[in-house]
Amino acid sequence: MPLSDHEQRMLDQIESALYAEDPKFASSVRGGNLRAPSARRRLQGAALFVIGLAMLVSGVAFRATMIGSFPVLSVVGFIVMFAGVVFAITGPRVMGKDKSAPGAGTPRAKKSKGGGGGSFTSRMEDRFRRRFDE
Repeated sequence: MPLSDHEQRMLDQIESALYAEDPKFASSVRGGNLRAPSARRRLQGAALFVIGLAMLVSGVAFRATMIGSFPVLSVVGFIVMFAGVVFAITGPRVMGKDKSAPGAGTPRAKKSKGGGGGSFTSRMEDRFRRRFDE
C-alpha cells in the first residue's frame, strides 16, 4: 500500500532532520549497493573454505588441539569456513553518490605531499559543506 502525500512529506521531513542531526549515521544507514563478487573473490573465498575445512577435520583428529573436551581448532575452522563462504558470495559495497546532490560533481582538493598547513583544514571544511549542503 503506497504512502499518502501527507505521510510521504512527513517521511521526507524526518529524513532531512536525520541528515541534519547526524549525517554520519544517516550515511551509514543509507549504505551502498552490493556488487556481484568477482572470480578472484570467489576463488579466495573457496580457498578460505578449504582451509577452514582442513582446520575443522584436524581439530577433531588430533587431541592436542583440544582444551579439556572442547575442540578449539574445530571451532576456529568452522568460523573460517563460514567467513570464506560469506566472502565468496558477497561482493564489495559500492558507495554511489547521487548525481543530483549538490557538491556531488565537485572535484576533490589535491593532496599535498609536504603536509601544508591549510590542506587538511580545507579538506575538512569541504567535507563539512558537502554533508550539510544535502
